[in-house]
Amino acid sequence: MSDVPRDIPAPTEQMIAALIPAPLPRSRPSRPPLPRLPAPRTLADPAEPQLDVSRLDPSGRISTRPLLRLLHWTPGHRLRFDAFEHTITATSSRTGTAISASGLLAIPVAVRHLGRLATGDTVVLLADPAHDLLVIHPARIVARLLTDRLGGADAS
Repeated sequence: MSDVPRDIPAPTEQMIAALIPAPLPRSRPSRPPLPRLPAPRTLADPAEPQLDVSRLDPSGRISTRPLLRLLHWTPGHRLRFDAFEHTITATSSRTGTAISASGLLAIPVAVRHLGRLATGDTVVLLADPAHDLLVIHPARIVARLLTDRLGGADAS
């Protein structure tokens, strides 16, 4: 057995200050400034353009009742659709596609193909009451445009 008496405490480790370097001061990385947002308003101005998001159903319809009300487009109202690249526009027309009785906006298949929309696509809609206009963009294109815009802001 051991000849060490049991009532003597075991030695504890002690750090030698000369061997431990002092911690370096670290500054927090600077955060980019946030963009200035306009002051919040309690009610939206009905004359200003408004946004909505919807999803294209298998029949080529989208639900955007708030924007249709803003444009004063009721069921039965007839629309003319135009498409250019990824942009679809709808304006009032004497002839053309009518808004359904349930208030859904049916985009004709030819226009969907020209606007490169497929079933299930999420779309961003912009209603401009001053011009009696509804603009429809695929959300993926809007996201890409915003990403490019934000990426370009860092480079300048």
